[in-house]
Amino acid sequence: MIPPKPAAREGRVSLLRYLRLFRADILSAQPEKLYRAWMAEFRTPFFRSYMIGQPSLVELVLKERPGDFPKSNRVREGLAPLLGNSVFVTNGEDWTRQRRIIDPAFEGGRLRQTFPAMRDAAVATLARLDARADGSEVEIEAEASHAAADVIFRTLFSIPIEHEVAAEVFAAFRAYQREQPLLNIAAFLPVPRWVPRLHSRRARGSARHIRELIARLVRERAALIEAERAADDLATKIMTTPDPETGARFDEAEMVDQVAIFFLAGHETSASALGWALWLLAASPDWQERVAAEGRRLGDLEAASFGAIAGLKVTRDVFREALRLYPPVPMMVREARCPERFRDRPVPAGSQIIISPWHLHRQSRLWTEPDAFDPGRWGTENGKACQREAYIPFSAGARVCPGAGFAMIEGVLLLASIVGRYRLDVVEGKRPVPVAHLTVRARDGIWLRLTPR
Repeated sequence: MIPPKPAAREGRVSLLRYLRLFRADILSAQPEKLYRAWMAEFRTPFFRSYMIGQPSLVELVLKERPGDFPKSNRVREGLAPLLGNSVFVTNGEDWTRQRRIIDPAFEGGRLRQTFPAMRDAAVATLARLDARADGSEVEIEAEASHAAADVIFRTLFSIPIEHEVAAEVFAAFRAYQREQPLLNIAAFLPVPRWVPRLHSRRARGSARHIRELIARLVRERAALIEAERAADDLATKIMTTPDPETGARFDEAEMVDQVAIFFLAGHETSASALGWALWLLAASPDWQERVAAEGRRLGDLEAASFGAIAGLKVTRDVFREALRLYPPVPMMVREARCPERFRDRPVPAGSQIIISPWHLHRQSRLWTEPDAFDPGRWGTENGKACQREAYIPFSAGARVCPGAGFAMIEGVLLLASIVGRYRLDVVEGKRPVPVAHLTVRARDGIWLRLTPR
């Protein structure tokens, strides 16, 4: 089965035209040759960028010498109103200090502790879907967003999505997601800091509202920690973990920054992957039945144990394949700190180094049938080799997403639970079209029909 893929840009275009295409959708703005190129150079009057698709170069930038290729500040331009100075955009000592405080919250043992909250969110998701599973059309991407947001609030603050503040954050974030592309015009033009960044008024307003609501939750949690009445959840763990080198903890402003990126990374990306995985299974009945069988083996979901996740092997391969075909974060941007030489070409200091999971995961010189949906590939020699060399849905190296393990447990649990309960069918005439804004989503949503099994 060949799932939806956006049409590539045809021919050369002017810089202005490219900027317009890029702002509308990152993916369709790119030429077809990037799916087979080891490296491509893009020049503007202001800077040079190099997209790399050769595994050895990706390894060099992300794993071997990450300090020589810090995260580009151009990414910060698009997300600064929401993310502030969070771990997603910082570099150097700021980033190192933040990771020292954050990483302990996502260690293996902590994931076992957060599982009951994930499981409760899955139970609540099925309860909501029961009312929709009558064979009528369901926009499943919205349901996936709801489920992923519920997981985040239950694991982070021990509150369900129905909580007043959680529901308001969820609504405001959906508005922000629709308004804000991953990169804005300032990511392309070297304008001074005092020049307005051209974020839309609605995007700025949504970001400000989200941060105000998160600050309220952080203040409430700080008070509970002070009174020794706080739940032992992710927020408490992060807020009470001192930097092992300095002893300092996150202050309120820093914690707001981090919660904002947890919501973006933990909600937006998980919702994207889950929505696409559900459509892929609806379009692949044989794989759907195999996942459904694993979902039924979970038994009473309310009593499911953390150890049961290990038995969901087919579901894990399906979710892994969904992340390959539709990596939630389609592009990463690094910057060459010093002059480099890639593939016998000079790369000047300050050049933008673009690593595109979207293109790398479909690199025709690496993957067998790269555009096909085939969860069975992960058991083949080609699949295993590509998983090591050309599969980076959570980045790689020192800057790998600290929540990668969390996301894989959450995604597999929700996918098996939903497919074990309902039969999924595609809606004729509503084939989803992938577009990239904050994450890879469907232009007009992902529509399915759900019926009880």
